[in-house]
Formats: sequence, C-alpha cells, structure tokens
Amino acid sequence: MTPSLPKVVILDRDGVINEDSDAYIKSVDEWVPVPGSLEAIARLHKAGILLGIATNQSGVGRGLFSIDTLCDIHRHMLQEIVEHGGFVQHIFYCVHTPEDGCDCRKPKPGLLYQAAEYFACGLGNMTYVGDKVSDIQAARAAGVRPVLVRSGYGAKTEQNMDASELPPVYDDLAAFTDALLGHKP
Repeated sequence: MTPSLPKVVILDRDGVINEDSDAYIKSVDEWVPVPGSLEAIARLHKAGILLGIATNQSGVGRGLFSIDTLCDIHRHMLQEIVEHGGFVQHIFYCVHTPEDGCDCRKPKPGLLYQAAEYFACGLGNMTYVGDKVSDIQAARAAGVRPVLVRSGYGAKTEQNMDASELPPVYDDLAAFTDALLGHKP
C-alpha cells in the first residue's frame, strides 16, 4: 500500500542524504551523497512536497570544524541538490554536544518543532526520514511520522530495535521515495 503524501518531508543529513562517518563529516571533500539520494530529493520536490533537513552537527560544538565549514558543506550539498533538479527550503541544525542538554538536539524534538513553525504546517503533516534511533525518537516526541532508512546507521538501528517499535523501513531514501510516490522499488 502506498503511504499518503505528506505536505512536508524532513530529512536527516548524514546517513540519509550523504554517507556518514564515525569521524564526522568535517569538510566539503568528505561530503559524499548516498547513491540515489539526490535524485530522490528531486523527485520529492517535483511531486510538490516541501523539503527540509534536520541534523545534529555536534562536530562544531566539539571543535572538530567551524560553523563556517558547516555552512560551506551545506552550500555544497544544496548546490548538488539543485543540480539534480531538487530544492530544499531550509536546513535546521543543532551544533550542541549531548552534554549541553539543549532542546534542539535529537532525540529531543526541537528541530522538528522549528520545521513545523517554518513550514506553517501541523506536525501531523510532516514525515521525518532518518537512520538512527534518535531520529525516530525525535519524530515520535514531536508527533511527526517517523521513517527509517537502512543507509548510514539504519541497518544497525533496525537490528537493534524491537520489531514492535520499528517505524516503516526502507533500504534508502530512493526506496522511500519510490514507495511514497507509488513507484515500484
């Protein structure tokens, strides 16, 4: 069965749009898209779905890279998305470390609340696609529909979660997009 189209899809960045790294993505050169992710974003955009990104970026708070470098990575990513025919309206990010205890760092729902306010939509009109337990927890805490992809840390997340706790699971952003838009995977 094809899921209904949400008004807004929010994407996690590392592991969903681009390959993730235990050493953090610290430069434009380290930003490598997950195969098919940029095309999937373009397809979502062309279907009339508004797109945002909600991402923890504690590498800034840990001093591994600067906010300017984070902005350079995001500019590069957005340019790549546009070159593939997509468009992301806004990036919501948290640079705090877990020890900072802020409300915007996932698994807390602050970034998704910011997205709902930015897009002027109810939380029930949003879907959040992530690859970590913290993504699922943030979505559920905000009342947003969670989706898990197996790219990035998603396969490990799926293995470590109780089956009754799993949201809908797809191989990657492209497979989620296929299902959402009614295409065969």
